[in-house]
Amino acid sequence: MTNNADTSLQVGDGHKTVVAKAALLERQSFAIELRRLGNVAIKTWDAKIAAEPPAVQYGDVTSAGVGELLHKIRTFGFCFIDDIEPTPEATQGLLESIGPIRNTHYGGFYDFTSDLSSKDTAYTSESLEPHTDNTYFTEPAGLQALHLLSHTDGGGGESSLVDGFQVAAKLHEQDVRAYSRLSSIPVYAHASGNDGISIQPAEPQPVLSHSRHVRHLTQVRWNNADRAGISAQYGNVEGWYDAAAKFDALISEPKNQYWFQLKPGRLLILDNWRVLHGRAAFTGKRRMAGGYIPRDDFISKFKATNMTAEEIKSSTVTG
Repeated sequence: MTNNADTSLQVGDGHKTVVAKAALLERQSFAIELRRLGNVAIKTWDAKIAAEPPAVQYGDVTSAGVGELLHKIRTFGFCFIDDIEPTPEATQGLLESIGPIRNTHYGGFYDFTSDLSSKDTAYTSESLEPHTDNTYFTEPAGLQALHLLSHTDGGGGESSLVDGFQVAAKLHEQDVRAYSRLSSIPVYAHASGNDGISIQPAEPQPVLSHSRHVRHLTQVRWNNADRAGISAQYGNVEGWYDAAAKFDALISEPKNQYWFQLKPGRLLILDNWRVLHGRAAFTGKRRMAGGYIPRDDFISKFKATNMTAEEIKSSTVTG
């Protein structure tokens, strides 16, 4: 029997399963592991991406599905959806075409103004430095959506994005030891502003996380506002802060920050495991809508819309 031949398995109830022999023989191959992760050839970027940011038309998503949208998000870490109706209903409908909206202590789908109702800086008009969300969760949300529905009686509030993978690569080039510290020393985080709420991850996690199987960087966790203690012996704390300062300096470099203005009818969806987002201070009243999509649902939908049935089967039956 050749490696490409099918292997037939039959159980007592008469059910018969046919599996490609190659899939069984190559179950731990590099290609199979990448397929399980839903990997693509990513493209890192800096401020120059302002010339041509990834975008799709809302009509194309509703007619052809979310495959192109999710592929762009996997490739670049974010994507705009243009010409979407600036309403909560249209925004929620598009998100639910990807997967279930994650419910948190803030609720599920959000539609809010800057009134500090949730005791979080995102609900103010203050500036926000680049960060990822949910560092206080054991598993932060996979996708985050932001849609500015209206902005009246004021101005400002420009948004910024930073490619965490690109910044991590720069840190590795400049200081391998600093990169290693941020990859190996775990950090706690917390959400504790609301009454009766004190959320921390089940275990502390490093700023930079890697796949154990393919050694790829898979996640960046960075939020100075939510960070708690460093899970390290006293002698390693200073080294971690030195590494963190270098990482923060790279995040803060203007050449690494893509600035733009959110506007009604242009929905932003970003990979919360890769792209950091921030905001300039603003005046007036802004109404924002959006929500989180869990990581597993994001990657599952990406696979379902971008991989062949055979590719999905080979990564499933061997996993």
